[in-house]
Amino acid sequence: MKKVILLALSLVLIVPVFGQETPKSNVVAYYFHGNFRCSNCLRIEQYSKEAIEQNFKDELSSGKLVFKVINIETKGNERFIQDYQLYTKSLVISLVKDGKEVKFDNLTKVWGFLWNRQKFYDYVKEEITKYLKEL
Repeated sequence: MKKVILLALSLVLIVPVFGQETPKSNVVAYYFHGNFRCSNCLRIEQYSKEAIEQNFKDELSSGKLVFKVINIETKGNERFIQDYQLYTKSLVISLVKDGKEVKFDNLTKVWGFLWNRQKFYDYVKEEITKYLKEL
């Protein structure tokens, strides 16, 4: 009888853990940088993070949106240069469906909005919103 109770209790504790999978479809916002980081590069990262955290709290907490900061000069990350045709520090938005990337955009206009935080935020919000609608 004790074995049956232990087995039932363990199933109750284990099954919910296995049922909680990370979303196979989501939007990933990558900020790519190198070892050298100028003030403009740091500002793009800061503004990107702020825009995403302020506008997409629910999506971040649910996993529908993920924000990743990646140094492309770290061993193993060089592939991103080719994958996203990177030529400078960049904010890239990627749409992943069923575990596979189906499209991406390099938000190059962020460089033009470095001196206007609100336009920067609005641009990032608009582009991410477009991607989230495709989930």
